[in-house]
Amino acid sequence: MYNYNRPYNNRYNPGDSRRKSYYQDRYPYRGSQDHGPDPFVTNINEAALHNNTFRTALWTGEYLQLTLMSIDVCDDIGLEMHSDVDQFLRLEQGQGLVMMGEDKNNLCYQKRVAKDYVIFVPAGIWHNLINTGNVPIKLYSIYAPPNHPHGTIHVTKEDDIH
Repeated sequence: MYNYNRPYNNRYNPGDSRRKSYYQDRYPYRGSQDHGPDPFVTNINEAALHNNTFRTALWTGEYLQLTLMSIDVCDDIGLEMHSDVDQFLRLEQGQGLVMMGEDKNNLCYQKRVAKDYVIFVPAGIWHNLINTGNVPIKLYSIYAPPNHPHGTIHVTKEDDIH
């Protein structure tokens, strides 16, 4: 049984000389560290809103992955399909157009989305999210199972080489 009065490991021990700075403790999502598979708690709204990278893996476990994304004005995620990965996205800021379909040349499912909307993308479905607003889209995405290597950081869309 886990002892809740003791930190999970030395990384979280307030008395440890290797302790993170106050800034890193309060805003861990600004760092480059993937916190998985260790236990982790954060304010996901703040994490998403403060993220300025195209994609950062915040937590990667064996069966699940959480990434933060920032999609620039007039940009998009890019047309993609994950053959064996379900995906959940939640917008914390911005607005856009999500398009999905079984054929990449026929994205017949199209919906306008904005802050507080969620998008479910089943495995094997082609999809894209286009920013149609005047501010970056800030979102978080959950993949099951993980879709990106542990510690993935794509500062820009161009860093995401498939």
